[in-house]
Amino acid sequence: MGKATAVALVLFATLSAACNSGSPAGSPTASGPAALNATSAPLLPTTVTALPNTDVAAFHQLLTQLKGTPVVVNVWASWCTPCVAEAPLFKTAATNNPQIQFLGVDIQDSRSGATSFLLSHSIPYPSLFDPAGAIRTDLGSIGQPVTVFYDSQGNQVAKFDGQIGADQLAADLSKIGA
Repeated sequence: MGKATAVALVLFATLSAACNSGSPAGSPTASGPAALNATSAPLLPTTVTALPNTDVAAFHQLLTQLKGTPVVVNVWASWCTPCVAEAPLFKTAATNNPQIQFLGVDIQDSRSGATSFLLSHSIPYPSLFDPAGAIRTDLGSIGQPVTVFYDSQGNQVAKFDGQIGADQLAADLSKIGA
């Protein structure tokens, strides 16, 4: 076998392996920084920038899978000024409360804008991608940001519409075990 043929076979094998990495058709590959997850669940992304497309039914299925762990859901968008302002609070809270599963829901956004937001703000937890904003609507909100707090039994114990402040975030985290 010639050198050119060997190189072509290695290149083909490498590309084939990359294309068959186990990701479902149409879903993003698991790339980017590892997510700071308090638990594991089949629908919970394991990397920060995976951003799987999620609808309302899948969101509720994920919340069911997360029972046993307190959860904070933050609905955000990269173009949302209050979302940008509160991002450092969520980064710190997630880092300081590893027993709580933080989960972002990016709405009405572009995937590239969302990825840039997550990386530029060093968000340590995973987010879901909901370009239609259906999850926010299902939560009973019309704007963003929105933050919802669930206890370990999966009960919603607090919800805050708008930019959350440090005191409110601390008070609501204490309701779910922080």
